Amino acid sequence: MSLKVSRILHAGYLFECGETTIAFDPIFENPFSRNCYAYPPVKFDIEKIKSLKLSAVFISHYHDDHCSMESLNLLDRATPIYIYCLFDEMIDLIKSLGFIEVHSLKLNKPIVLGDISITPKRALDAEVDSIFHIQASGFNILNVVDSWIDDETLEQLAKYAPWDMVLWPFQTMREIEVISPQRAETADLEIPSEWAQQLQTLNPKYIVPSSCQFLQEPWSWYNEAFFPISYENFNQQMKTVIPRAKVIKLNPGISTELTQSGLKNLTRLDWIIPIGEQDVDYHYKPNLIPPTTSEVSKNFTALSAEQALRVLNYCKIEMLQKLKALPAAQSDYFAKSCNWQLSVYDYSGEAQLLYYKILENQIELLTEAPPIIHWRTEAALAKIYAALEYGESLTSMYVRINEGEFSPELKKKISEVDITEDPLIRSLFNGAFGHYQKAQLKKLIT
Repeated sequence: MSLKVSRILHAGYLFECGETTIAFDPIFENPFSRNCYAYPPVKFDIEKIKSLKLSAVFISHYHDDHCSMESLNLLDRATPIYIYCLFDEMIDLIKSLGFIEVHSLKLNKPIVLGDISITPKRALDAEVDSIFHIQASGFNILNVVDSWIDDETLEQLAKYAPWDMVLWPFQTMREIEVISPQRAETADLEIPSEWAQQLQTLNPKYIVPSSCQFLQEPWSWYNEAFFPISYENFNQQMKTVIPRAKVIKLNPGISTELTQSGLKNLTRLDWIIPIGEQDVDYHYKPNLIPPTTSEVSKNFTALSAEQALRVLNYCKIEMLQKLKALPAAQSDYFAKSCNWQLSVYDYSGEAQLLYYKILENQIELLTEAPPIIHWRTEAALAKIYAALEYGESLTSMYVRINEGEFSPELKKKISEVDITEDPLIRSLFNGAFGHYQKAQLKKLIT
């Protein structure tokens, strides 16, 4: 018996063996996660997706580019859903769509469904991620999704080397660097040395460059700053790291069959329809000068007066309450009195400046600009609203941290602070679990 592996989108795959068909991290949306556009571009035949008969769906973790209520909503409610998530609340959210069977995955506990066995394995961040060991027809496939492998798990996985196929997250995304481009260093175009060592240990016959199958909006400067490693670059590096392995690029809808004699190309999935050129690659510009937040904000639709007021009330009242309720920032930088400037840009590129004094988890809104600014945050009015109402994630908000000049002393101190300690980021995202999925459900159910 053979094993059929098809790419859906991003980290989504379809595995078929005998009478068993299992989807992993299925995304049937373009764009998904609000501003992730399929790359290469495709569209989905929704009616055909609704008629799919899946043996089960496995979800590696709860992030919105892996667990989407809008995508799950297309599936038969009798389809068993298995998700790795330490929060029971996510189980309840999926059940609220009407699914009869929703199961919480346990690490190292195999799930056998027909001709396929799936064993969730511990990822480096075990509080969030999992990876999958898939066994079928005598083949061993490792779906690393978009996580890193910890040493203990690698030792367990090494026993199965050489692996028949590894779905490997080949990109080093610059999620933090684009938030503070002034202090970001040029990307290293080499894969991390840990990845090379792990791949050599796994020693796969076939490697599929996985995850990161998207671009942002067509106008976005992120498209040449976010993904530094191209498919071609990865392919060339693999020739040195593991020369015996063959790199297989699977675009959305492409199907391949693992047999004892090798890999065979199959007819593509008919419910994923290519749009335009499919032989595309990433292009990274190390010296790219990013547009200002003022310029970026002009790309977003104007808010209504009521929506704009919602954001400003958040910035002046609710945000202060949330920050006071959170534990103090871990950085010592905010343990001393700190003046913070928040610049909120409307669709015309005009900014409203708000000033705050912060001391540990205490914050107050100032009535005038202080003489010295110790921390700066810039964001579009529309994106703050989207975070509040639609669960917009940090990676798509175009927040900009500490642009402009600081004294040499302040600049040095700021460089040592974790960007995610930013007050706006903390208020929007710390302790906010399942915000994106809840917003999706609100839209679907009402």
